[in-house]
Amino acid sequence: MAANEYVVRAKGLTKEYRMGEEVITALNGVDIDIKRGEYISIMGPSGSGKSTLFNAIGGMDRPDTGSVFINDVDMAQLDARELAYLRCHTIGYIFQSYNLIQVMTALENVTLPTVFAGAPSDEGIERAIEMLNIVGLGHRLHNRPSQLSGGQQQRVAIARALVNNPAIILADEPTANLDLKTGEEIIQLLRKLNEDHGVTIISATHDLKMLNVSDRIVWIRDGRIAKIEERADIEINIGEMEGH
Repeated sequence: MAANEYVVRAKGLTKEYRMGEEVITALNGVDIDIKRGEYISIMGPSGSGKSTLFNAIGGMDRPDTGSVFINDVDMAQLDARELAYLRCHTIGYIFQSYNLIQVMTALENVTLPTVFAGAPSDEGIERAIEMLNIVGLGHRLHNRPSQLSGGQQQRVAIARALVNNPAIILADEPTANLDLKTGEEIIQLLRKLNEDHGVTIISATHDLKMLNVSDRIVWIRDGRIAKIEERADIEINIGEMEGH
């Protein structure tokens, strides 16, 4: 496969944190290539390095050593302005706490990234309405977050992540604060967006329901990739689990 068919390539990532006298190794030589249009779930116990890898891919945290390439661009070579531009135009973020601005309506929250991207206001509003319709909230444009359920707030967050037409969606525990049924709806929505729009989805998650929709599962343990499972292997494992 040609290099440009990979939307993310991470090579030799290491990251350490100091806690008093103790040195915590969060990443210990991680290599991973993610194909354009894949749905990837990063799984592992708390403290495994899952979130650190996720943040390194998203440009929210720089590794101590190693490189992260997004669309063949080495993120370490970008200055702050270039990194902000790449994050604004290439990556959409979904957080478990939604991170919506409480005084803004759903429409205003979703339009905001288009303002940062420099889009004309009419175009930004039109695009935001389109995204809210896609996630099933076209009838709640003028509601503030406090007037929406948790699942609806997460749908607003997904619309906001999509509004600048990113190549990559980074979803950090997107179902953590949702009940079982709503969490399943959000997972299916993400998969539909992945299939219909070709957006690459990278999710850091504890939610085993992600197994059903992921093309690959990346299992992290002690700062290393323990194993990577393909969809066929995942389906076999689910069948084995259901048989017991």
